[in-house]
Amino acid sequence: MEVSMEETERNNSENIAAAVETAGKLHAALSSVIRGRSDTITLVLTALFADGHVLLEDYPGSGKTLLTKTLGRLIKEDASESNVPEGVIPFRRIQFTPDMLPGDVLGVNIFEPKSGTFHFVRGPVFAHIVLADELNRTGPKVQAAFLECMAEKQVTIDNTTHKLDQLFFVVGTQNPLDLAGTYPLPLVQLDRFLLRIPMSYVDAQTEVEILDHHEEIINRAEAIQPVTTRSSILHAQEVTRQVHVSKEIQQTIVDIVQDTRRASLFQFGASTRAALMVQQALRGHAIVNGKSFADEDDLKTILPHVLLHRLRFQGGIKNTSEALQEFLAPHLERLIRRK
Repeated sequence: MEVSMEETERNNSENIAAAVETAGKLHAALSSVIRGRSDTITLVLTALFADGHVLLEDYPGSGKTLLTKTLGRLIKEDASESNVPEGVIPFRRIQFTPDMLPGDVLGVNIFEPKSGTFHFVRGPVFAHIVLADELNRTGPKVQAAFLECMAEKQVTIDNTTHKLDQLFFVVGTQNPLDLAGTYPLPLVQLDRFLLRIPMSYVDAQTEVEILDHHEEIINRAEAIQPVTTRSSILHAQEVTRQVHVSKEIQQTIVDIVQDTRRASLFQFGASTRAALMVQQALRGHAIVNGKSFADEDDLKTILPHVLLHRLRFQGGIKNTSEALQEFLAPHLERLIRRK
């Protein structure tokens, strides 16, 4: 039975509306607990809906754990779902330290003397939402083990592959102030994060509000109920992949990526994967902002968060964020003129 064009458009519209509604519920619930962080919440949800991961560069006490833990509590599994891998729970927090081993994160095979066989004990990475706290404090061996999880949603132990759930979202953090005892994340690790979000202090008014209502905020975080399901998030991710990105915006993305490879500002430029990541994040940002198409505002917002950790600047540049904004400005102006 053939489906008419009108029916297809109606179905697409309904799917987008459902995804936008899911994003709105999550944003509202997170905002009720995390005060003064609307932009950060939007970007975190952008990465979630785009099926990527996010790296928070935070100051101690900025609310990263509360944000991620609350997000995990807002998503529940449908009772009818049977395709969730064994041992997967909504939320896990992993505190990375220099003495950690890959098995502490991924899991290990334990020998059972009675049966004479090995049994796989799943590590904390088996969760829908994973907070990888201070990821740059662990050694390169653990970082390398974490790469497969983020890229392929699976864990390989002793030549046996164990699947993670289809809904697998990592929020990694690193502290920009303290480099003592850290192992800077290599480019291949940074590239696994769709967005890098620098967090700053909240304003004075918000800080007063937090002091005044701290107990209420904590109680609300503890008592908060799920507002969506795992299947709704997966459906929203599928819808996000269909968000329209115009040829003009695609050309602008290509122009920017190409120019990073020629500009003297950078030691080396962005890859083709970076261009794909920009488009992926664009679609997620559009859905979170209630749109069925990506526009220049979406591009302007997400470009620095996708590109900054994928580029290497020449020495002597103190403020790489400002330097990148200046580099991007002419491209965005040309896009506006094209449209």
